[in-house]
Amino acid sequence: MSREDADLNERGKSHGRFADKGERPEDLEDLALGDDYALNPEYVDMVIDAADRGDAERLRELVGALRSEDVADLMGFLNADYREEIIPCLDSETLAEVLSELDENLREEVLDTVTPTALARALEELDSDDAADVVDDLEGEKRAQVLAAMDETDRAAIEQTLAYDDETAGRLMQREVLAAPQFWTVGQTIDHVRTAGDDLPELFFDVYIVDPAWRPIGAAAISQLLRASRETSLAEIMGPVTEITVDMDQEEVGYTFNKYHLISAPVIDAGGRLVGQITVDDIVGVIQDEGEEDILALAGVSDAGRDAGVWDVARSRLPWLVINTLTAALAASVIGVFQAEIAKLVTLAILMPVVASLGGNAGTQTLAVAVRALASRELNASNAVRIILREMAVGLVNGGVLAVIMGAATYAFFRDPMLCLTIGLALVINLFMAALSGILVPLALDKLDRDPAVSSPIFVTFVTDFMGFLSFLGLAALILL
Repeated sequence: MSREDADLNERGKSHGRFADKGERPEDLEDLALGDDYALNPEYVDMVIDAADRGDAERLRELVGALRSEDVADLMGFLNADYREEIIPCLDSETLAEVLSELDENLREEVLDTVTPTALARALEELDSDDAADVVDDLEGEKRAQVLAAMDETDRAAIEQTLAYDDETAGRLMQREVLAAPQFWTVGQTIDHVRTAGDDLPELFFDVYIVDPAWRPIGAAAISQLLRASRETSLAEIMGPVTEITVDMDQEEVGYTFNKYHLISAPVIDAGGRLVGQITVDDIVGVIQDEGEEDILALAGVSDAGRDAGVWDVARSRLPWLVINTLTAALAASVIGVFQAEIAKLVTLAILMPVVASLGGNAGTQTLAVAVRALASRELNASNAVRIILREMAVGLVNGGVLAVIMGAATYAFFRDPMLCLTIGLALVINLFMAALSGILVPLALDKLDRDPAVSSPIFVTFVTDFMGFLSFLGLAALILL
C-alpha cells in the first residue's frame, strides 16, 4: 500500500462516529475542518457521540483540538445539554475566547451555566472591549458578582467601557493602548514594549504619539519602528493619525476604516485625550454585523439564531407581515373599483398580476442598490438628483423592453393588439414608478433619520402593487371597454 493510500485509509477510518482515540491534535483539526474551514458534520457527530457515552476524556480531546473560534462554531450546532457538557472541557483562556466569539443568543445561555468566579477568571484573560461585551450580556445580580470577583483594574476598565452608549466607538474600543511621547527614541519605545508586558494590548499595530495632555498628535506603525535605528526619535517617523471620537456610531467607524484603509485608530474623548484604540479585527465584525442586519431588514426579519424556537422565529417575522397585509389589502382595493371591467373581460384578471409582479421585482432591485449606496456613503445630497434621474431613465428603458416582450407574448396568446398596447403601457408606467419609489423612499427615510433598510420594502411593494393594478386596469377601462 502506498503512503497516499495509507493516509486516505486512515482518514476514512477517522471519519466514522466511533473513530479511534489517540489521534494527534493536528490530525483531529484536519478532520474537523473542511477546505473552507467550516466544521465537518462527521466531526460534530463524533462530539455528540462522545457526549452521549459520557466519555469526558474523548470529549476533551475532540474539543481541545479546535481553535476557540471553531469551538464557538461547534456550540451553534449542539443543543443546550451538549453545550453544558463541553463547558468543563475548556480552560479559562479558551472559555474566555469562546464567549467572545459566540452569537449573542447562545452566549446568554452559556453564561448561565458558568459560575461567577470561573467567569471572572476567564474575563481577565480578554482585552477590555471583549470582556465588556460579554459582561453586557449578564443579568444584574450575576453581573455584580462577576465584577466583584475580578481584579480591580480589569473591573474598572469594563465599567468605564459599559458607561458608553451601545454601538458606539466607546463600546467598541479596547482601553489597552501603546502610547509614547514624541521625544522618545525608537530604542526607548521598543524597550518599553518589552517591559510593559500585560499592560499592553494583546494585538497592536501602531504606537500613538501623544503630547503632555495625552492628546494624539501622530502615529508610527510597528513596521516603521522595526526598520528605524534605535537613536531615531518618534517625531521623525510618525505620520498623521485618524482619530475616532468615543460617541461615533460603529457604522461610521466602519466607514472611516474602509475609506482610509486603517488597521487601527486611536479613540479620543470630548477633550481630545487618548482613551483607547479600535483595531481592524473589531471592524470586520462590525461590517459583517451591519451587512447582515441590512439584509435581514430588507426582508423584514431579524436574526433569531440557530437555536431559536418556533415562537421566537415567528414573532421576529410577524409584525412586518401584518403591516404588509394591510398595505396589500389597500393595493388590492383598486381591483374592487374595476370589478365591472374585469367581469366584462376576464383576460384582465390573468394579466394584471404580471404587471404588479414585474414592478415589484424592479422596485426591489432599485431599493437594494439605493440602500447599499446610502450605507456606503456613495449617495448623498450632492449626487441625489443625478442618481434619481438615472434610475428614472433605467425604469423607462426596462419598462419599454418588457413592454415589447409582454406585448408579443400577449398577442401570441390572445390575438388582441389593443390588449398588447394596454399591458405594454401599464408596464412602462409601473416600472417607472418602481424605479422612482425604489430610490425616493430610502432617501426620504434616511432624511428622517430612519433606517432605510427596515421599512422601505413595505412602501415600495405597496407602490408597485397599487400602481400596477391601477395603471393596467385604468388603461384597460379607457382603451378596451
